[in-house]
Amino acid sequence: MCGIVGAVAQRDVAEILVEGLKRLEYRGYDSAGVAIIGNDQKLQRARRLGKVQELADALKTDPLLGGTGIAHTRWATHGAPSEINAHPHVSSDNIAVVHNGIIENHQMLREKLQALGYIFTSETDTEVIAHLVHHELKTADTLLAAVQTTVKQLEGAYGTVVMDSNDNSRIVVARSGSPLVIGYGLGENFIASDMMALLPVTRKFAFLEEGDVAEVTRYEVNVFAANGEAVIREAKEHDVSQESGDKGEYRHYMLKETYEQPTAIRNTLEGRLVGGKLDNNAFGENADDIFKEIEHVQIIACGTSYHSGMVARYWLEAIAGVSCNIEIASEFRYRKSHVPKNALIVTISQSGETADTLAALRLAKDLGYRASLTICNVKGSSLVRESDLAFMTKAGVEIGVASTKAFTTQLVGLLMMTLAIGKHHGMTEKEQQDIAQSLMMLPNKLDEVLALADSIEELAEDFADKHHALFLGRGDQYPIAMEGALKLKEISYIHAEAYAAGELKHGPLALIDAEMPVIVVAPQNDLIEKLKSNVEEVRARGGLMYVFADTDAKFDSDETMTVINVPHCDDIIAPIVYTLPLQLLSYYVAIIKGTDVDQPRNLAKSVTVE
Repeated sequence: MCGIVGAVAQRDVAEILVEGLKRLEYRGYDSAGVAIIGNDQKLQRARRLGKVQELADALKTDPLLGGTGIAHTRWATHGAPSEINAHPHVSSDNIAVVHNGIIENHQMLREKLQALGYIFTSETDTEVIAHLVHHELKTADTLLAAVQTTVKQLEGAYGTVVMDSNDNSRIVVARSGSPLVIGYGLGENFIASDMMALLPVTRKFAFLEEGDVAEVTRYEVNVFAANGEAVIREAKEHDVSQESGDKGEYRHYMLKETYEQPTAIRNTLEGRLVGGKLDNNAFGENADDIFKEIEHVQIIACGTSYHSGMVARYWLEAIAGVSCNIEIASEFRYRKSHVPKNALIVTISQSGETADTLAALRLAKDLGYRASLTICNVKGSSLVRESDLAFMTKAGVEIGVASTKAFTTQLVGLLMMTLAIGKHHGMTEKEQQDIAQSLMMLPNKLDEVLALADSIEELAEDFADKHHALFLGRGDQYPIAMEGALKLKEISYIHAEAYAAGELKHGPLALIDAEMPVIVVAPQNDLIEKLKSNVEEVRARGGLMYVFADTDAKFDSDETMTVINVPHCDDIIAPIVYTLPLQLLSYYVAIIKGTDVDQPRNLAKSVTVE
């Protein structure tokens, strides 16, 4: 959440900064601002509530000229969305600061600074950083030293960039819990919270580590660890494409990314399934040695990634014969837990920067887990760097806040992990080959499902006046029902929840009436007859049913039930296959409701604070 862009260059940087903010809009925000040191060494600032375009329009009318500047998109935490709370924040007309994260001791620091005579003009926690840096600069020799002293006083999470209009040759950045990346140019350097922001100006990046403070000038970058020692953070060329941010022929990023799933999964599988078997190095050179020892798997994740972990629990215990727990990262962090012998900690995150998941990984290391593995989509992210093993999903850049291809590629990665562990716990060669074959068939099967889009779009019209929905699934389809409910509430703002279908008698039946649509996922498996009985329980109470059913499951449409026939697929990949119809349903309902599909209210793509 939030976006940071900074630059130290010879040329005017306002357009670069604003373009960077536009490339980070998908992360979620409510206001935007920019500060630039003018050629007269005076600090110039512009802030606007609302979209980045509002800021861009303001700069066309009243340009800010200068080669050193910082910019920010804010997602409100402390203080309501407003221009006065928008970043950058300033102190004494020379210090400007942008900040991602939350300063937990901001109230104590605010009181201290007010006692020193500082006047606060916003409700934010960020403003304390600006005033603290200004105060420390009174006794520090350099801006770098002032920032290093300042961050030692901060508690909480921050990715922050500071500049002083008295010296337009440098900016200073600090990272603790909130990601920052440095982009290297020729005679100019940049800083951002995400590589995407800087693709128009560079492909060479270095990631700051936890506790780093860096001084960035036009010609060099000097990085210092938390203890003050100079360190090297290797800069590498990255192959991320600018075109990743182009919607192409699609109306929304979410729809584009939904249709990209067959290709994304082909990319996930490429080079990892060889000769109908999982390659031993699919999870890294030493992964196989680690997997031989694993007797238990603990999965931690948030949101959509948590749902993928729930599916993996079914796979690991039923197929690999290994016990598995799945827990929301924010809950795992704040309870005492027992670490089983030879346990693997698995984190799942699209961005690799999810704050609670990252903190849970660090806790798990202290608790003594045998090894750590992350399933992630972003090379160089914090989870990737801090885990023993990393499986890159290769989904490509995902811009829509509501996850689509990131989720299904996570499921593919988790199924491959099940294979990698299961072969050491009694899985036969035949079982391994059958699963591998199902995975190879998956992209084509998803193409068949996407052909149902017109039927699902027509069905979505029934939801135009609905305010609540119930999703049902059994077995490994229960987490898919949960994911379907999450997608619908995220982008259409319809209240939706999911239940294991066998739980209907334990409460949900009280909600059933003709105004409550009930969406059911019904693959042809061992639980299909049980599920049919659950469906009849709903119909007997006047429920309005929408069933996504295997063509072999023998569901028939009538006046109380609409059936969308889903192409038959192997049981093992059914959770992935049945995800797509629910994504399409939520998308078309959101279109009817007229909501902002790609940037739903109050949500952010990458949650980098608790």
